[in-house]
Amino acid sequence: MSNLIVITFLTAVFAVLVIGLIVLAVRLAQRPRNALLGSSLSPELVEQVRELKATGQFDQAVFMVRGETGMSHRAATRFVRKIH
Repeated sequence: MSNLIVITFLTAVFAVLVIGLIVLAVRLAQRPRNALLGSSLSPELVEQVRELKATGQFDQAVFMVRGETGMSHRAATRFVRKIH
């Protein structure tokens, strides 16, 4: 009887781990990509970011990129720095 309890417990732990890994994989697959060269960004957004950067509004440009794309702060900052 005690072996059955141990086997059931280990099976349940394994099932929870597998389900957790599946959920993690799905969440990672649905996250926006942190593109550095704007291939997934609209041309209008890229142009607005260029204008903000040209007028010295770097922080606002980063904020706009983050809001529109869901990029992390680090990725959005890199993107804005690389835009000419």
